[in-house]
Order: sequence, then structure tokens, then C-alpha cells
Amino acid sequence: MKGKIKKVIDILMTVSLLFLMGYQFWGEKAHEWIGAGMFLLFIAHQILNWNWYKNLFRGKYTPMRVFQAMVNVLTLFSMLVQMYSGIVLSRYVFDFLSIENNLTLARQLHILGAYWGFLMMGLHLGLHWNMVIGTVKRKQNHFHRGFSLICFFTGLAVALYGLSVFIRRDFLTYMLLKSKFVFLDYKEPKLIFYLDYFALMVTCIFISHYAGKLFRYLGKIVKRKGRDLV
Repeated sequence: MKGKIKKVIDILMTVSLLFLMGYQFWGEKAHEWIGAGMFLLFIAHQILNWNWYKNLFRGKYTPMRVFQAMVNVLTLFSMLVQMYSGIVLSRYVFDFLSIENNLTLARQLHILGAYWGFLMMGLHLGLHWNMVIGTVKRKQNHFHRGFSLICFFTGLAVALYGLSVFIRRDFLTYMLLKSKFVFLDYKEPKLIFYLDYFALMVTCIFISHYAGKLFRYLGKIVKRKGRDLV
């Protein structure tokens, strides 16, 4: 039951994140309410995964565990930055707090949190992509190598397109805060926008998933060499 709740929360957070990136289509009020919902989902996600925090300083750190910890901590940090700046800038949901200080800083943090957070969430999803693959395999009676190859090359094609989205939509400009304002195209078709952002998320999932495979392989090599030295 707990596993199913986790999956539902993860799906809702992913959909909410994509929605929030399209601020120009839905307006500030909807953006804030969905953001507040994301905040609650984020808290629920942390509670359901509390064991990860309890075991953070226990056990040995393999290359894969180091990579996983880095992605998780950076995801957590970017989300906290996003939540804080969103509350400070709020004109609807948290307006009763009447926060008027550091608005300029909050706007800059919101840009950083949005663009870094989107990529880190994609990388975070990629860490758990083996579970998705496992679910597909269980539901496919004839999951053969040919189907696996089709999935790989389809994912690779989408990931490469997502890389072009990263460049074309100037993600690096906002991630490095070279611009203090985000330039939004209010006339852009919603479908094109969300297909682009979905592809970029696939890029992050793809990178994280296969980086994870590499780090697991490196971990096996380190473990094997350690046994040889004994």
C-alpha cells in the first residue's frame, strides 16, 4: 500500500512540475495553488522516504550511493529554495503572511529553483527508473530483447531532442542567473511547450539511469579489487 501511495505522489509531483513550468499559460493564481499543492506533496514524499534520511550516515558509500546522495540532496535543496521563494512572492495563497522584504532576492531564487529543480527532479526520477522498467517487464508476457532495444533507441532519440531543448530554451542562462528575468512566449502553442519540457525531462531520466548503471559497474570493480587485495 505504501509503495502505491509513493507512486501516486511521484506521478502527481511530476505532472505538477510540468504544469508549473508553463506559468505563462495559466496565470499567477493557478501557478500559486498548484505550487502549494506541490509543497504538500513534497512534504508527504519526504515523510514516506524518511528511512533514507535515517540511513544517510550509515553504511559504506559506493560510487552509486555517492551519486544517488548528491542527486537527492541537490533536488531537496532546489525544492526548498523554490518553496521559500514562492511563499515570499505569493500574492494569493500565502498573501496573509504579508512578506515584503527581499522580494528581489526571492525572484532570483525562484528562477534558480525552477530551472535547477526541474533538471534535478528529472535526474531523481532516473535513479528509480529500474522500478518502472521492472513493472513493464512484469506486465509484458513476451518482453524480449528486440522490444528492449526499441525502447532504448526511442528513449535515446527523445533524450537527444531534449538536449536540443536545453540549448534552445536557454536553460543555462537561467541556471547561472545570467538573466534576472525569464522571457516567456505567451503565444507559443501549449502542446509544443509541454512536449519540449517532457523531452528534456526524458533527457535527465536517461542520463541519470545510465549514469547509475555506470556507477554500479564501477562499484563492482572497486569491490572486486578490494577482495583481491585481502
